[in-house]
Amino acid sequence: MPEAVNLNRLAYFAAVVDTGSFTRAAERLGVTKTVVSQQVARLEAEVGTSLLIRTTRRVEPTAAGRALHAHCVMILREADIAFSELAQSNSIPSGTLRVTAPNDYGCNVVAPLVGRFTARHPTCAVDLIIADAKLDLVQEQIDLSIRVGWLDDSSLQARRIGAFRQVLVAAPGLADKVATTDPDALPSWPFIANTALRDPLLWHFSRNDLERRAVPMRAAVSMNITPAVLAATRAGGGMSILPDYLVAEDLKAGSLVRLLPEWDLPAGGIYVVYPPARYRPAKVTAFVAMLIDAAKAT
Repeated sequence: MPEAVNLNRLAYFAAVVDTGSFTRAAERLGVTKTVVSQQVARLEAEVGTSLLIRTTRRVEPTAAGRALHAHCVMILREADIAFSELAQSNSIPSGTLRVTAPNDYGCNVVAPLVGRFTARHPTCAVDLIIADAKLDLVQEQIDLSIRVGWLDDSSLQARRIGAFRQVLVAAPGLADKVATTDPDALPSWPFIANTALRDPLLWHFSRNDLERRAVPMRAAVSMNITPAVLAATRAGGGMSILPDYLVAEDLKAGSLVRLLPEWDLPAGGIYVVYPPARYRPAKVTAFVAMLIDAAKAT
């Protein structure tokens, strides 16, 4: 093997495999067919094995060629991302930014940022899609997705930008009636379940990292979006568990009361998720910076 890998030869080889032809690869790369053929031949000489099978109709990779091509795709993609990010690093954010966010976090945190973002970057427009469903970022041509909670897919290009706590709350009238310090007493009181959650009724309480309780709640009301759960909780329909960024103002104003403040519930993360194999243009970088600041402030 050569001491230094020639990335150009990897690009020539990958283009031949992708197009199935030396001629079409040359057209894609803007060089002559002879150059492509010579570079691939030198690559085969360097690795010491045949990478391509040439037929009258098409060029096919050998088993070794297929293995090398898989690595080439990743290497060339990372190189493209590195150069693209470098080229964009000093550019002015511009164009339309497509963002998706879940209902509660999108309405309460992301939507207020949009106006400030476009005021700061007048060459940008923002298309904010509020949806609890996980959208296909590539198919929907979305630049970034904000996800709250726990990521199921570790293969996603994701960045954790903040965290939130879950809080058991009730309207003042109901809070006065509940008046318990024991999580096991909660199932006897009405609970508003959020069916958008994976397990809306089983909640795990902990205290001082020593005591833990798994409490099955009794759903008096079930709703499928978080803002509706919040509205019903404010109205006294039952107690519920909601993220701190959603109830902070209510707790401050006294329209909601935190129950069992000495007990903690599992904390979750706030993530920015990017489409795979795409560089991050200046508009994305600038918006994520504002999201990070907002997450720190909550």
